[in-house]
Amino acid sequence: MDPIAERIRALGHHAPGSYGEFGRLSSVKDAPANPPKALEMVRVLVKGHEAVARTARGIFPLVEGANDQPTADLLTQRLNVHEKTAWMLRSLLED
Repeated sequence: MDPIAERIRALGHHAPGSYGEFGRLSSVKDAPANPPKALEMVRVLVKGHEAVARTARGIFPLVEGANDQPTADLLTQRLNVHEKTAWMLRSLLED
């Protein structure tokens, strides 16, 4: 979270800092009230990482249009983390 908040601040904007703000801005659905069983929890995690990756990919055209290489670099780093994590979690669900 820090690198993202730092980039937002470097661009001259207020970085979100409350749970309410994070919830409104999130592309990941809130967790169910009752904790799921282990494999279902893995599925939820996969969906969350995939949602974040889709969001990051969707921002690229805006970043490229603004000629903002530092933000593009940050997006690339985050995409790598989320896509790799989703892949590793999906491997746990294979037979």
